[in-house]
Amino acid sequence: MPEISVVVPVFNEACCLDALYHRLCAVMDSSHLDWELILVDDGSGDGSTDIIRGLAEQDSRVRPVIFARNFGHQIAVTAGLDYSRGQAVVIIDADLQDPPEVILELIAKWREGYQVVYAVRKEREGESWFKLATASLFYRLIYRITDVKIPLDTGDFRLMDRQVVQVLNTMRERHRFLRGMSAWVGFRQIGVPYKRAARFGGETKYPFRKMLRLALNAITGFSYFPLQLATYLGFLAAGVSILAIPVVVIGRLAGSKAFFGQATTLIAVLFLGGVQLISLGIVGEYLGRVYDEVKGRPLYVVSEVPKQEDADQT
Repeated sequence: MPEISVVVPVFNEACCLDALYHRLCAVMDSSHLDWELILVDDGSGDGSTDIIRGLAEQDSRVRPVIFARNFGHQIAVTAGLDYSRGQAVVIIDADLQDPPEVILELIAKWREGYQVVYAVRKEREGESWFKLATASLFYRLIYRITDVKIPLDTGDFRLMDRQVVQVLNTMRERHRFLRGMSAWVGFRQIGVPYKRAARFGGETKYPFRKMLRLALNAITGFSYFPLQLATYLGFLAAGVSILAIPVVVIGRLAGSKAFFGQATTLIAVLFLGGVQLISLGIVGEYLGRVYDEVKGRPLYVVSEVPKQEDADQT
């Protein structure tokens, strides 16, 4: 069995795969450890699937997991963890923004006894000010309102010991936020700073819309803050209403024209209606996630798996 498994989720990364493979081979061969490369094709349509098959044919260390359709980045990483066999598992993206050379530093910390070694982004090349600002806001918001203290400025690029991976493989929730899940499990953890590079090629697979969805998964998966916020809004609306009653009474007794007619009534109704709709939306977001979980569907469906593997790992 290999000592290190490298898991790479792939979605339309044909322009990066050859460069990724050669850099990973150079790095992992220099470690003098037995290793395997698990390439999880997440329903690519740009030829990535054929490239993965070709790499697997020429190198037995490359083990392809081909999805039947696109299931998303976090699910693809989950499948990689399911099929990994190493004593430690490294998660890295295919676009080479996370330099494979940093893996050697992660392995060094693992050998010191740490069971989760996460890479901390100290610098980020090739990204717009909007991307940098929203990413910074995302990490700090998640850190403050979630119940688990997720390290700031960290992505999925990390090394996890087999003991940690086995725990994560028992956690089968559909709306996944793996960096939060790996923080939740505990064990000995440490960060390694690194400089994140610009994409080798192609386009980002995490535009603002997907970042927002990931943030919702993180918040609803690790915090009750939105539900508490709905309660706070209810108390605020009730407090404003209670304070407004004597003001309206005094105003009317004083003959003020501002407190006659339907204007104040409409404002109050709109305010309370807005609070109710926000609260219903928050509750609905949590309820929708509960509905997805109770369906009991598999997290993913594979059309091809590594040779001599059980295709029922879902």
